[in-house]
Amino acid sequence: MSDRLPPIQNMVELRKGVDADLDAWLLHCITQNNLEYLINPHSNASPEQLRFMVCLDEDQVYIPCSDVLFQDLMAPELTQGLLRGYLVCWKVLVRLAHQHIKDPYIRRTIFQFARRQFQGTLHHHILIPSRLMKRLQNIFSSLTGIDDPYLERKQQYNQRAQAFLDSPVLESLLYACPASSLSCARIKDLRWELDLLELQRLFMLSSWVDLWHEDTPNILQAREILAQPCTEFDRLTDIFGPDHPEPLKILYLPNASGGILFDIRIIRCLLRMGHKVILALKSGFYFQTPTIWDVDRDPVLAKALAGAHCIADSSLGKNALLKTLREHQFVIIGDGSQERCNLYRSSVTFARAWKEADVIIAKGEPHVRRLIQTGHQFTRTICCFHRDERGFHLHVKEKPAHVHKHTEAGLRAKAGQIIQSMREAKVQGRRPMFYSAIIGSIPGQTKTAIRVVTAFVTHLRANLRGAFIINPAEHFEPGLDGDDLMFMWEQVQRSGLLEVWRFQTVADVEKSFELLDEPMPAAWIGKDATFSTGCTKEMRIALDMQREHPEMQILGPPPEHFFRRQEYGVGLYHDAGIVAR
Repeated sequence: MSDRLPPIQNMVELRKGVDADLDAWLLHCITQNNLEYLINPHSNASPEQLRFMVCLDEDQVYIPCSDVLFQDLMAPELTQGLLRGYLVCWKVLVRLAHQHIKDPYIRRTIFQFARRQFQGTLHHHILIPSRLMKRLQNIFSSLTGIDDPYLERKQQYNQRAQAFLDSPVLESLLYACPASSLSCARIKDLRWELDLLELQRLFMLSSWVDLWHEDTPNILQAREILAQPCTEFDRLTDIFGPDHPEPLKILYLPNASGGILFDIRIIRCLLRMGHKVILALKSGFYFQTPTIWDVDRDPVLAKALAGAHCIADSSLGKNALLKTLREHQFVIIGDGSQERCNLYRSSVTFARAWKEADVIIAKGEPHVRRLIQTGHQFTRTICCFHRDERGFHLHVKEKPAHVHKHTEAGLRAKAGQIIQSMREAKVQGRRPMFYSAIIGSIPGQTKTAIRVVTAFVTHLRANLRGAFIINPAEHFEPGLDGDDLMFMWEQVQRSGLLEVWRFQTVADVEKSFELLDEPMPAAWIGKDATFSTGCTKEMRIALDMQREHPEMQILGPPPEHFFRRQEYGVGLYHDAGIVAR
């Protein structure tokens, strides 16, 4: 590897266009780890989807690993740390093969094939160990046809954990009154202190693997663990405490079977406090980690999750997700992956769940490495907890101050303000008109589109003094994706107050550039509202509203010219079909 690579101490410093050698190395790293969206769009998240979860500028690059591991990847020679990670992957494969493959021929085939992969990895040392594990795992699964070799082990862990949860011992450990008196300036403070104490005990028990790895866990040791002071839990007061104005949406990322039963008890505690929880399970086999399949195949887990609503759709839209969260307090989704936390491989549903959440609770050291021990910042506050040889640890990484979450309530409030303006306009004798136009449907032309629409609406307002014209471009805000905008505008459009709904025509676009005194770019030639994904959705709404209010006028291209656009690409303002071409 070239010694000309600039020193990078923190992955947040990774930016394209600064150093040609670094750009080449980053492209090599991303492609070798099979994380490049343009090469594999069906498996990898788009840059826009990644920005739902990771705070990234246009020129920033996200690498799904810790800062320490990234330094190992950039090193000119294979480091001991990276070698240890690779050897762990190899040993796991060998153990899998010996435990689950009886045919020596198939076992030898797997070893020889995997050895060639492994030797190439050692030579180039550019693979993230978890990506190597995924490749070796795929080799095992494809050659054996075994979809989950850990199924029985996971069920056994869950049975042991449930047996402990059902035992009288748990009652004494979990619900014993604290030895010291709690402060009680307000009843809600006392209630929170009791909730916090229960959460603290559950967090600690949830991270102690002996409870499900052994048939008879050491109860005395469990008491000692719970008796240990842990000031780190004070951070939870800032997130969930009594002064928080409203219930939160929480995305919960578990770590291992057995512990998942304690995680569910934590979730039940959070539900009792009024919060909503989305539990993200793996979408396929990943060793001891619980999967979405386990909900159907493990009766112990199924019973523990009774009452939770399971979402099977991996590409759920915003409206559908919000509707589900309104109807269900406890929701289960698949994260879209079969590996250690890798946001590149997350599903659209997972990315939207992250975006709708207020806080992420992630358990286990792998999550700590990926989410805490990295310079990357994330769009939501992250609370990670795990146990190691030094004891229990809880980490909180706050979302950056500049990150603003567009909540459902906030979007409804924005819509409500516009609706109120429409009512006031009608009282004044003005006719509310909505102007549907291209905003983001031409990739890379959003800023131009806003100028085009604003110029034309200004022209209309000057000539149609009796109309109250709503210009969607005036309410466009960074951070809103297509589904956010549609959610907000649908409240306005279905208010029943619109009297005229005008859709942008080719003539409107031509007039707009004339008003701007600019030549029309080639990308805009022949474009009108029928090219827009949002306008297509809005035409459907307009036709619905016209059936309810026959006096409402629809102006512009005829409805039959629409409907070639279907759904937004996630995080985009244009059709998903455009992204793939």
